[in-house]
Amino acid sequence: MEKIELTKALAQGQQMLAEVTHESGGVRASKCYQCGKCSAGCPVAFAMDKTPREIMRLLQLGLMEEALKSHTIWLCASCDTCSTRCPREVDIAKVMETLRIIAKKKGYVAEKKLDQFHDLFLKSVERNGRVYEMGLVLGRNILGMQPFKDVELSPAMLLKGKLALLPHTIKDNGEVKKIFANVRKRGGKV
Repeated sequence: MEKIELTKALAQGQQMLAEVTHESGGVRASKCYQCGKCSAGCPVAFAMDKTPREIMRLLQLGLMEEALKSHTIWLCASCDTCSTRCPREVDIAKVMETLRIIAKKKGYVAEKKLDQFHDLFLKSVERNGRVYEMGLVLGRNILGMQPFKDVELSPAMLLKGKLALLPHTIKDNGEVKKIFANVRKRGGKV
């Protein structure tokens, strides 16, 4: 009986690995040979519950649920250091992004504040063609139930021109809106 369960688990693991490969546009986590260069170069590894190398190994072993529930995929800065350092040319940053998308669809959001920030950021870019920092900060503070968080920093930033009261929009925001519309048309969530 245990052999049948193990076979089912392995088949399910392979199916999940195939899903990550498909959703990431063809990035094959199975190519990773666990050298650890991704984790050694990651500027955020100190804060992660699992290193990028460990996430890749979880995928290879078919332990998708554990990878999806980790904080690591949400803390990834998408800086591409891991992908650049990989001797097997595995785009690990793309795998992390794909795992965030799958995790969000399944309701596994380990870092809710980061997810909220990400959503606010994208809405700002869609609306203005670029990020509106003041709106981003205010939105994050309101959603986080801390409306006056860091408010004492605002006057100095306003005086130095680092923060604008009103949003700046790009000349032809229609192109940016088309990008967002195309993502939605293809079933993506923005």
